Formats: sequence, structure tokens, C-alpha cells
Amino acid sequence: MNHAPQTPAPVYVGTTPLQIATIRALAVGSVLGLIALGVAWELFLAPIRPGGSWLALKVLPLCIPLAGLLKNRMYTYRWVSLLVWIYFTEGVVRAWSDKAPSNYLAMVEVALCLLLFTACALHVKLRLRKVKAASA
Repeated sequence: MNHAPQTPAPVYVGTTPLQIATIRALAVGSVLGLIALGVAWELFLAPIRPGGSWLALKVLPLCIPLAGLLKNRMYTYRWVSLLVWIYFTEGVVRAWSDKAPSNYLAMVEVALCLLLFTACALHVKLRLRKVKAASA
């Protein structure tokens, strides 16, 4: 028998486990969506050069935080909420300056970035609320 003490699951004050799982799924899903969109956009859907471009490599920084998001690491949620603004800026610029269909893909990128930022901000807010409740 294993009698090692188990660490309790994190308790988030005022939220249900389903809400927390939903926020985490939104964060992970939006990162995966940004990766898939970036690769498909630059290789198949509307590349800047016929046959695809090396610009598809822009999604590599988004691959780094996946493990941290899945492991529920607060630090990862914090820095991803800052990293996402680079992709948001690209999306806004290309939505304004590119022609169809690239500008529509840019609008999808902007929406995914806003979803990711919102999910990260909510997650951090709930985690900080948990810390404050535990110290009170």
C-alpha cells in the first residue's frame, strides 16, 4: 500500500471544477488553434509566397507553453498572457492590410488571441483569489 501523503487538488474559491476545467480547456484550445491556424495559413490557405513560406515558423514560440498550461503552472499562464499580444498585433495589422482570404484568417487569429488572453487572465485571477483565501 502506498501511504504517501497526497497533495490536495487546488481549491478555487467561488468556482466549480467545471468552470476551472473550461477555462483551462479554452486556454489550451486557443493555443492549439493559433498553432494550427498559423501553420495552415502560411503553408496552404493564404501563404505570402506560392507554395508556402518559412513564416509558418512563427508558431514555434506557441509550442513552448503547452506543457505548462497542461500542468496548470501559474507562471506559464502569466507569460502567455503577454506573449499573445505579439500574435494579436500581427493579426490586427494583417486584417487591416492583407486582402482576402488572408485578412479573414487574421481576424480569426485576433479572436483566438483575445480568447487566450481572457482565459489566462481568468485563470490567474482565480488562482490569486485562492491564495488570498488561504492566507486569510
